[in-house]
Amino acid sequence: MPFRYYATLVVLLSVSQTLLAYSPEQVKSWCSQTPNPEPCEYYLSHDPHNTPIKQKSDFFKISTQLALDRAIQGQHNVDSLGPKCRNSLEKTAWADCLELYQYTVLRLNKSIDPNVKCSQYDAQTWLSTALTNLETCWVGLQELGVSEHLLPFMSSNVSKLVSNSLAINKAPNDGDQSPPSYKDGFPTWVKPGDRKLLQSSSPASQANIVVAQDGSGDYTTVKAAISAASSGKRSGRFVIYVKAGTYKENVEIKLANIMLVGDGIGKTIITGSKSVGGGSTTFNSATVAVVGDNFIGRDITFRNTAGPSNHQAVALRSGSDLSVFYKCSFEGYQDTLYVHSERQFYRECDIYGTVDFIFGNAAVVLQNCNIYARNPPNKTNTITAQGRTDPNQNTGISIHNSRVTAASDLKSGSVKTYLGRPWKQYSRTVFMKTFLDSLINPAGWLEWSGDFALNTLYYGEYANTGPGSSTSNRVKWGGYRVITSASEASRFTVGSFIAGNSWLPATNVPFTSGL
Repeated sequence: MPFRYYATLVVLLSVSQTLLAYSPEQVKSWCSQTPNPEPCEYYLSHDPHNTPIKQKSDFFKISTQLALDRAIQGQHNVDSLGPKCRNSLEKTAWADCLELYQYTVLRLNKSIDPNVKCSQYDAQTWLSTALTNLETCWVGLQELGVSEHLLPFMSSNVSKLVSNSLAINKAPNDGDQSPPSYKDGFPTWVKPGDRKLLQSSSPASQANIVVAQDGSGDYTTVKAAISAASSGKRSGRFVIYVKAGTYKENVEIKLANIMLVGDGIGKTIITGSKSVGGGSTTFNSATVAVVGDNFIGRDITFRNTAGPSNHQAVALRSGSDLSVFYKCSFEGYQDTLYVHSERQFYRECDIYGTVDFIFGNAAVVLQNCNIYARNPPNKTNTITAQGRTDPNQNTGISIHNSRVTAASDLKSGSVKTYLGRPWKQYSRTVFMKTFLDSLINPAGWLEWSGDFALNTLYYGEYANTGPGSSTSNRVKWGGYRVITSASEASRFTVGSFIAGNSWLPATNVPFTSGL
């Protein structure tokens, strides 16, 4: 962690409490507006920042600053745990948590940094991600069975304070307040130059680096190309062309504004085999993991070959804000596509899997995609497992104008395939104007565990077609609804749900803004 964070923390915590600007009455009054008043009251009454609260926006900044201070302290605590790890599993989970705390600090800082252009919706996205990061750390500890030893050292009330900031900042309608607008089938947040690249018939011709296994390019591995991209000074979009071939490697992309372009689905393949069964966390099992913002992937297959018996095994994980995947394929079994966090858009992609194979807590729209259920080991498929843990997170999975069918290996009538199940308390998923083939079980959706989340989830279906689309025998849960109103459905379109009109046009990926 950079020294300035430690230094700032020491200075902040050394300020005399007698200088505080808030009376006990003010503290109680402001904190009563949050879902977690106790930590709010404690940290606000011990707040060293001494910033007067005159209006809600002041309270939001102070609340987020308090969460940032605790996250920095939490990161320091996690960092110090490294030498205490007793085995490889603890070390693996610890490494994830350290990385996730670092990202949490960055996102919280970005939400209140006066030098960063940040709308209310941006802030809600980054706060949602901060909370998701902390949850992901906890999940990894649980997966590898090491929470008992490590978790007590990590508790620092960060999650509750971030949850308070989410509640204070809550957007009126979970989306962009401006009217949706699209250009050439892509949300307008896609920059014009990126839009040209995505629409170009030969984006590889604009490559900064070429990867080729036969030695005809600049590098023979994707990892080496990413490393080269990070070594020099650069500005704007950096294009890496990966020629046809099967690249057996695990790749992590932390740089912003990277575009990976291949020769097409099934031609350029990046493949790995990490899995929870093999000793990884779900988070760290990804063949390709992207956290640098504004990533674009095009014409590539991302694959995990761990197989159905090794449990969670991710082909691609994205925590890249404003990321786009166009004409890509994601192949695996359980947990194939990890839409971890931030705003994401998938267009004309293929996704293959068995259990929870589109999962995570991003604000994500999959449009004009093919979703293929494979033959599962336990006779049950669940397409989605959305991970919203807080009702004020602006996250969810929206599947629009796509197709859900059986993969070639799924022929048995004994397999039950469901649209999704609630991984977390406020799980939110919608299928809109999508073809659902006969493989979909009439109940549509599956419980996670007993009645967990059945009344707090939001599962919706709108104007779907196909033999599996009938809603007459769907589940009768409190949180499930057949959406009949176009205005309700439009909340989950690219324009509204991921504010796509402000960033997608620049990528040149076609998109449909509304229904």
